[in-house]
Amino acid sequence: MATDASTLRIGVVGYGHLGVFLVEKILRDGPRLGLILSFVWNRNPDKLKGSVPAELILKDLSSFADRRSDVIVEVCHPHIVRKFGVHFLSQSHLMVGSPSALSDPDLNQKLCQASLQHANTLYVPSGALWGGQDIQRMNDSGTLKALFIRMSKHPSCFRLTGDILTDWTEGEGRRVLFSGSVAELCPLAPNNVNTMAAAAVAAGTLGFTGVRGEIVSDTKLRDYHVVEVEVTGPDGFSVNTVRRNPANLGAVTGTATYNSFWNSLLTCKGHGGRVYLC
Repeated sequence: MATDASTLRIGVVGYGHLGVFLVEKILRDGPRLGLILSFVWNRNPDKLKGSVPAELILKDLSSFADRRSDVIVEVCHPHIVRKFGVHFLSQSHLMVGSPSALSDPDLNQKLCQASLQHANTLYVPSGALWGGQDIQRMNDSGTLKALFIRMSKHPSCFRLTGDILTDWTEGEGRRVLFSGSVAELCPLAPNNVNTMAAAAVAAGTLGFTGVRGEIVSDTKLRDYHVVEVEVTGPDGFSVNTVRRNPANLGAVTGTATYNSFWNSLLTCKGHGGRVYLC
């Protein structure tokens, strides 16, 4: 429960680059915005020492409920969503930073049921997705006919489960790594395609199977990621957007996405126990 009517207690699960950013923002700016940290967990707790106040470090994630959070923010790996997502929703709202986990239809259904049962909202941040709310409105009105997303990055920025990119060489140029349904793509690149997963949530009638995605390795993209979205509606309606997201070499997440994620967190104040794109 919140400490008072205007304060939200935030638990952060994961302390990679995005987790560090969020924890620092909450500690610095949270109090004046009505946010305070309830705990921070990381797979390697030693990484938290000296950076996070000792009383906020949670060593055993299974004891998260003892910290009585209003919102739990997952920013680590889809595995944590699979293992703890339903439990998190039984106690608090949940913002899923790894929505690629929702490509598993069984898990997706269980999380939606838990959200409804416990009246806690499953928040899905838009991340690098431009126009997510517009896509959702088209979906809800029945006018969304097709959705395609292409994500192009320097090969050092991909974290793939297979070995399809182990042989890249600097200067090789552009290579299409995968093109197909987002449902098939999420297990291949679970840390890279959360933007596509958010789009699949927005486009609920198409879902993860109906939304098409493509990932492209391009050694020319040394300073930014490129996200292209093609939306198709009825009677020849279409919208194409191109977003260039500044990013360092080797970075999974573009720098602009950090602020997008923070702005999403500021909206997590309860929306009736449902799935909510924020």
